[in-house]
Amino acid sequence: MEHVGYDPNRVHMSVHTEAYNHSIGTQKTATTTVDKAIGEFHVYRVDWTPYAIRGYIDGSLLFTFTNESKGYKTWPFDKKFHFLLNIAVGGNWGGQQGIDDSVFPAVMEIDYVRAYKMIDK
Repeated sequence: MEHVGYDPNRVHMSVHTEAYNHSIGTQKTATTTVDKAIGEFHVYRVDWTPYAIRGYIDGSLLFTFTNESKGYKTWPFDKKFHFLLNIAVGGNWGGQQGIDDSVFPAVMEIDYVRAYKMIDK
């Protein structure tokens, strides 16, 4: 899930791989408007299996990225990863329209994070 401050109610769900990324114009992403995205809590969920990655917002499926079985460049998601929850400032995307210093200090409030191990059948 990605969110850019200059577009406060637009939420993006994306994957970033060597073959599919914004720097070469091949990104795989879905975007939606979430009412009060920055003013209220919402539930963001990712189901990550060997076959696909699916992203949900408040229980509704928004994004599906299917494993094409073409190797690491399209599916590096068979390795261990870690969570990254942060407030990033600036950069090529977030800094496109400048940075409004009046928003600082900024706060990111998270109610909970849960992770479940997939049951192998």
